[in-house]
Amino acid sequence: MSFPIVVLISGSGSNLQALIDQSLQGQLNINICAVISNKAEAYGLERAKVAGIPTHSLSHKSFDSREAFDTELQKLIDQYQPKLVVLAGFMRILTETFAQHYEGRMLNIHPSLLPKYKGLNTHQRAIDANETEHGVSVHFVSPELDAGAVILQASTTIAEDDTAESLASKVHSMEHIIYPLAVKWFSEDRLTFHDGKAYLDKSMLSESGMLYTKALT
Repeated sequence: MSFPIVVLISGSGSNLQALIDQSLQGQLNINICAVISNKAEAYGLERAKVAGIPTHSLSHKSFDSREAFDTELQKLIDQYQPKLVVLAGFMRILTETFAQHYEGRMLNIHPSLLPKYKGLNTHQRAIDANETEHGVSVHFVSPELDAGAVILQASTTIAEDDTAESLASKVHSMEHIIYPLAVKWFSEDRLTFHDGKAYLDKSMLSESGMLYTKALT
């Protein structure tokens, strides 16, 4: 029986497409029950429709508070009874109540080697700080922004001629590998969350989680 998930997006949905593709290829035993976006024009909604996945648009601009939006979003998600909520470029700061409701069953992907460079403009910030490495992290969502337990990271070298755009492209390609892998682990009950910590195969992960190598499955 396929593992039920709901995916939240705000933009193009390339990480959503990676999940769809691996599901169709039999690499992921998941059922994407719905894709929800806070932006009606998000291209990821078209990707979902092509794949026959139910879609919903719920604009945060229609609500007078962050709390009111998150309450309605939670109701919408819970209609599908997902075992996992996947944030795939969902550009919203979540309320504490919402984050706590899905504690241990909501994942996010962030374009930096957490705990470095939480928030926005991570690629330029890494370049400006003269970092030699940059990357991407998959983590459990917590009420504090980009601060949940890290599960998996992938890194790349920052070249002397890298720009924020070229670095973003490098990181983006890694996202499509490690995010489906983390979802796979969770769907197979290998990845769990206890007392604010991430565990893989019952072993607690370090602050920076696992570093991706091609040997990981």
